[in-house]
Amino acid sequence: MSNFPLRVMVVDDEAPARTRLKDLLQDSNEKIPVQLAGEASNGLEALALLQKQHADVVLLDIRMPEMDGLELAQHLLKLPEPPAFIFTTAYDVYAIQAFDLHAVDYLLKPIRLSRLLEALTRISTVTPLQKEILQKIRPRPRTHLSVHERDKIHLIPVIDVMYLRAELKYVTIRTRENEYILEESLTSLEEEFQERFTRIHRNCLVAKDFIAGFEKTEEEYGEARWVLLLKGLEEKLPVSRRQQHIMREL
Repeated sequence: MSNFPLRVMVVDDEAPARTRLKDLLQDSNEKIPVQLAGEASNGLEALALLQKQHADVVLLDIRMPEMDGLELAQHLLKLPEPPAFIFTTAYDVYAIQAFDLHAVDYLLKPIRLSRLLEALTRISTVTPLQKEILQKIRPRPRTHLSVHERDKIHLIPVIDVMYLRAELKYVTIRTRENEYILEESLTSLEEEFQERFTRIHRNCLVAKDFIAGFEKTEEEYGEARWVLLLKGLEEKLPVSRRQQHIMREL
């Protein structure tokens, strides 16, 4: 966290809400020096902006199109120096209960100046957010996976992912065009994306939409094994004996 003035970014899909927050930040200057670090109308815009300029604090709306605030926060945690987050929301019983349970700071719309000042004042004493907490607060799967490459966060749409394969401490993300290295566990990915992916091996999850079929092959000693065929990719993936039931299920 930098010294004052606090660099604050405003992220909300509604222009009047952003204007209201900018006005409140201007009014708060009398007690807490702040500087506007930019504004964005959704998570994708905010992520691009935050990789070009630093912000100490992000005032982050929960519900936005393309990428909501809770998913954006998960990706931003991969920055070398992630900002602090103050979530903003209209009355949402589930979100408020989750925030209170995990001591995550939030502002309830319509936002009052006194409440914003209170939140900004205690920014330096708030425990940094963890990815696991954000996943509990946001029960829906992410729309993107993110990898940290060359000091940048690169987003991969989940709908483009053909398979996820565990290798040592990492998971390889495979799309038609590229491979990426992800620092997450295959087990947690399986739990989050169970509707989209199926396990074919202890180290591999495959997107159901990309399964073209199955093929029986013979190994060197004449023992037959099954492999999975992918749409648009020549690579064939082995199916373990334990997971062969998926051939009938799919």
